[in-house]
Amino acid sequence: MRDFSLLGSIVISLASLAPQWDLAEGPYKLSKVVKIGGEGTFDTAFADVEGRRLYIPRKNPGRITVFNLDTLDPAGEISDAAANGVAIDPKSGHGFASSKPVVMWDTKTLKTIKTIDVQGGPDAILFDPFTERVFVFSHTAPNATVINAVDGSVLGTIDLGGEPEQAATDRNGRVYVDVRDKNDIAVIDPKMLTVIARYTVARKAAGVPGWRLM
Repeated sequence: MRDFSLLGSIVISLASLAPQWDLAEGPYKLSKVVKIGGEGTFDTAFADVEGRRLYIPRKNPGRITVFNLDTLDPAGEISDAAANGVAIDPKSGHGFASSKPVVMWDTKTLKTIKTIDVQGGPDAILFDPFTERVFVFSHTAPNATVINAVDGSVLGTIDLGGEPEQAATDRNGRVYVDVRDKNDIAVIDPKMLTVIARYTVARKAAGVPGWRLM
């Protein structure tokens, strides 16, 4: 499974701009426009490629609207989940929302299995298939709460020393987290739940554009 949350956001944004854009030229074409509708803002959409569903977290009121990824027809809704993001474990068939409390549901029925109490302010979220664990990130401490995707138990928390924004997994024992206020990347061992390295993204010498990785 690949994380297509960013792609989902881009597709929705393109659809909203379609009337102003001429997409006739280039390798891509607009195949369908769907209006999400309803009250509430949204942050990051998530496309579950294996389950063929598109999840769109909404706030005010909190809920997650779900669409068929192939037809974009409505597929259901998960209520009482004011979240910024969604993570899916295709193996266990469990979904998780970066809400407070975290909402865990069955991806086939969209029925809530349980809610999970966490500290901080859940924002970004990531599923790591290597450990079958869900990482819920917060700008305030604790910066990361780690959940067992099979039973929803909280396995621990991680201090990242700053405000995490987004994360990615190499699916082989490393999770990389963008710590935005520190201008660095924290590398997590997802089994040990520890930060094992940091890569600092720093500006080059004054007057020279660009960045360097240290």
